[in-house]
Amino acid sequence: MRFAKIILVACVLTVSSLTAKAQFLMDMIDTTTELGRGMISMYHKYDALRFSGYIQPQFQWASKRGAPSFAGGDFNPQSDNRWMLRRGRIRLDYERYDNNDMPILQFAFQFDGTERGVAIRDFYGRFFENKFNVFSMAAGMFARPFGYEVNLSSADREAPERGRMSQTLMKTERDMGGMISFEPRRKDHPLRFLKIDAGLFNGQGLTGPSDFDSHKDFIGRIAVKPQIINKSKWLLSGGVSILYGGMQQFTDHIYRMENTVFKLDSSVENAGKIAPRHYYGADVQLKIPNGPGKGWTQFRAEYIRGVQTATANTTETPGIIPLDPSGKYAPLYIRNFDGAYIYFIQNLASVKHQLVVKYDWYDPNTNVKGKQIGAPGSGTTPADIRYNILGIGYLYYANEHLKFTLYYDIVKNESTQLPGYTSDISDNVLTCRMQYRF
Repeated sequence: MRFAKIILVACVLTVSSLTAKAQFLMDMIDTTTELGRGMISMYHKYDALRFSGYIQPQFQWASKRGAPSFAGGDFNPQSDNRWMLRRGRIRLDYERYDNNDMPILQFAFQFDGTERGVAIRDFYGRFFENKFNVFSMAAGMFARPFGYEVNLSSADREAPERGRMSQTLMKTERDMGGMISFEPRRKDHPLRFLKIDAGLFNGQGLTGPSDFDSHKDFIGRIAVKPQIINKSKWLLSGGVSILYGGMQQFTDHIYRMENTVFKLDSSVENAGKIAPRHYYGADVQLKIPNGPGKGWTQFRAEYIRGVQTATANTTETPGIIPLDPSGKYAPLYIRNFDGAYIYFIQNLASVKHQLVVKYDWYDPNTNVKGKQIGAPGSGTTPADIRYNILGIGYLYYANEHLKFTLYYDIVKNESTQLPGYTSDISDNVLTCRMQYRF
C-alpha cells in the first residue's frame, strides 16, 4: 500500500511537471506563422495525455447480518447494511500516433483507492508495428484476455458486479504478463472485424505478491467485433477463449473426484508436477436498436467450463503456496466446473432509463450435487456448492458523468448435507449506487 501511494504521488508530480513544461513550450511558439500553427497542430495530434476516472459510492442492505456476499465482500457479523466506496479509479493514458494517424505506443496506469486502501489495477505499456498496422504487443499488469465480462469495465457494466464465476476464476481480473494482439487498424483491411489476443501470464493474478512457481498460463481469445447482420441494423459479436495453465504441486497429496467422492492420490511422483487449470469459454452479444433516441434491446451470454485446481475450502486460484494450519504444504483439490451468465438489457423508451435482468450460475464441482455434498466420506466442503443468482436492476443515466443504479441480487445455493447449508442461506443483497465519472 505504501508503494502504491509513493508511485501515485510520483506519477502525479511527473505528469504535472511534464504538462507545465509542455505548456511553456507551447506558449513560446509563434502561432501567427504557418510553422508555428503546424507545430501546435502536431503537438495536439500526435501526443495525447488523458486522465479519466470514476468513483462508486453505494449503500447496501443484506437479507441478514453477516451475510456472505460476492456483491462487494462479506458483511460484518453484526451488520446487515453498509455504506462503502466500491471503487475509486484514477487512470492515466499516454498515446502517440504517426503521421498517418496510426498508433505507435500506449502507456497506461490505473489506481483503485477506497476506504480499504490503495491498489494498482493497470500498469502496462503497448507498442504497435506500423508496417502492416495489424500487430501490437503489451507487457505489464492488465486484464486477462479471456471472455467478455472479465474485460468489460466496471464503469460500463450494467450489473454492479461481475458474476460469481468470473470473480472466482479471475479474481481482480488482472495478471502480470505479456500479450501479442492481431487487430487490423486500417479501415480497408479485409479482417478489420477480427481481434486475436494471445499471451503468457503468471497465473495467480493480483492475489499474491509474486509468481511462486515457474509455470505460466497461456491465455488466448478470438473475437469478432460487432457486425450488422440485417437491414434493421442488428449488431452481433462474440468470441471464444482458452486458458491453459496450472500450478506446481508442492505436495504429493492430491485429491481428485472419483464418482461423487474425493480420493487421495499420495504418490511421491506428484510433487513437482503441474496441477491443471484449464478453462474453455464462448460468448455472444446481440444489440437490437429500438429507434432514434430510444436506445437498445441487448442480449449477452457466456459459458465457461474446465478444470480448476485449488484447496479443500475454496476454488479460487491460490495467490500464494497453499499451507495447512501447521505450516506444511496443503493438499490440492482438482475439480471439474462450469458456469454461465445471461443478460437481458432494455432501454425504456429513452437512453436515460434502462432495465437489466441477469441470471448467472457457478458450479465449482460438476461431479456432485445436492445431498451428495456433505455425505459421509465424500470429502466435500462448502467450496463444492453450486450457486444460482438472479439479478434485477434499474439504471438512470442522468448525463455522461452521472449514473444511478438500483439492483437486487437473489442468491440461491443448492441444499446439501453440510451443516449450515441444508437449505438456502439468507444472502440476498440490495445495492443502491451512484457513479461519478470524468
